[in-house]
Amino acid sequence: MKFQKSFFYLRAFLFAFVWIHLWTNSLPVFSQSQPKFRPSEKAYKWADKQLKKMSVDERIGQLVHVGINARFQNQDSPEFKELKRHVVENKIGGIIVFVGGVYETVHLMNRMQELAETPLLISSDFETGVAMRFEDTVNFPWNMAISATGNPEYARRMGAIAARESRALGVQWAFAPTVDVNNNADNPVINVRSYGENPADVSRFSVALMEGLQSGNVLATAKHFPGHGDTAVDSHRGLPIINFSRNRFNQIELAPFKSVIDAGIGSVMISHISVPQIDATKVEPLKKSIKASYTESEVVTEGTTMPATLSPNVVSDILIKDMKFDGLVVTDAMDMSGLTLYFNQDEAAVRAVLAGADVLLKPADTDLTIKGLKEAVASGRISQERLNHSVRKILAWKYQLGLNERKITPLDEIDKIVSSDATRQLSNEIAENAITLVKSETNVLPLKKDKKIFLFGVTNGEDRNFVSNTFQRTLRAAGLNFEAVILDERSTAEEMNAARKKAGEADVILAGLFGRVRSGAKNSVGIPEAGAKVLRELLRSDKKVVNISFGNPYLLNNFPEMKTYIVAYGDMPSLQRATARSLTGEIDFKGKLPISLGENLPRATGMQIK
Repeated sequence: MKFQKSFFYLRAFLFAFVWIHLWTNSLPVFSQSQPKFRPSEKAYKWADKQLKKMSVDERIGQLVHVGINARFQNQDSPEFKELKRHVVENKIGGIIVFVGGVYETVHLMNRMQELAETPLLISSDFETGVAMRFEDTVNFPWNMAISATGNPEYARRMGAIAARESRALGVQWAFAPTVDVNNNADNPVINVRSYGENPADVSRFSVALMEGLQSGNVLATAKHFPGHGDTAVDSHRGLPIINFSRNRFNQIELAPFKSVIDAGIGSVMISHISVPQIDATKVEPLKKSIKASYTESEVVTEGTTMPATLSPNVVSDILIKDMKFDGLVVTDAMDMSGLTLYFNQDEAAVRAVLAGADVLLKPADTDLTIKGLKEAVASGRISQERLNHSVRKILAWKYQLGLNERKITPLDEIDKIVSSDATRQLSNEIAENAITLVKSETNVLPLKKDKKIFLFGVTNGEDRNFVSNTFQRTLRAAGLNFEAVILDERSTAEEMNAARKKAGEADVILAGLFGRVRSGAKNSVGIPEAGAKVLRELLRSDKKVVNISFGNPYLLNNFPEMKTYIVAYGDMPSLQRATARSLTGEIDFKGKLPISLGENLPRATGMQIK
């Protein structure tokens, strides 16, 4: 009897153990149990060997990464010669790739790798996959659309595909995920680039994307430390001030950074933001500042303190010491107005290194940056130990990412890997689960074929002739006939009147609002006044108006009279197709808001039709 009882308890224990093991292993893993993505001991041995061969000037060059917009360049062209000079003479450590064609970019990088004695570390902003920078490739939806699905697995799968495509294009370092908590509706630069306003959600999705990227041997980057979400100033244009205590930062802004650091992210990008309660060192605008790479600047003079990029309090004390981050520390672009309005490039470079940065990204003046670093090392302001610490890390990462074995990217593999059916299918699947119906007037949706429809569009870009093409094609394929007028900031009174006339003849008006994030641009996430004026008139009329935000989800705050409001979170083709299919009832609305739109529309709001 005792034996039977003992056997029963043993069997019950084993059953419970197996069940718990299976259940816990079926959950997404975001925890510290994941091994950190770091250079191996072998990588550091290689780095030490290379370091011994390098002169001081060669070591200094490793800290500097220049930026390019790639296009075809003859080797005798001034542009090619200038880039070659930075690689051969300045011994730069890497290149960040901005917008360019696939083959032009990869070919140019191969040329530079051939010229480089030490392999170049190639980076790019792949927040929406490689299509964020490489033309004619397939874009994933913005982060906020992914979080609207409620499923972090989409972020992980996207990261894995982005890593495979990134490596096929010769890029080893991705500046993603954006882990900023967007809790400021007026934020002109983060917006849909964020996973939302809730730190826990931002953490879950950020860790998932990071794990996807790093599983493909791509160095992922958490940005923009210590958090760029709660600001109404774009750091491309000016210096944002986030005047909160360290305790508040711990609770909101720093929480997702802690999650990704604990999960093993390889690099962190520091932002040009002022945080007076963490570093109260006052800064004043320069009397004559270098012209930044962006359209217009917003000179902030009241209450400005040391940019986080140059602050030891932020980088060394909080990130490295308190949060125990031992990966690669990179600045945001050094040519942004949040920095150039207050510091010359040579002084900014030195201060960034002393604060704890390893890599200085995209200087406005590469030669002046390197000159400043050389003088600081020669004078002892930057010690040899401090310089070697960063260079050793950079070299070890180059080995870990395979650049010691293969730095040339084969061109004949690209069209077998990049923008495959798997990429397209995942982009569509995310979009179909992201489109969010926030408000709906009775008997408007789904759209009916017997109603006279007018598409009234407004764009904050210079793309009115093609911005809504995918949306229009999908609606027409579903059997809807309609006329369309798209307005932008150049629209004339005659064009506005034409829109009014067609709207007056319609039964249902589709208001496609393309107010999208445009870093460094004025009116970044709003819509031009010409279009906004006509929209207000239509909303005051007795017409049925279906409002669709193909970008900034907060537009409803500017037009509270909207009775039907849909958020697509972006203008990617997948999002335009999914929106059109939802409007016609082919698929249902499935997304939930990752943000709140006032008290009456909290986070997780989302309606279904069926």
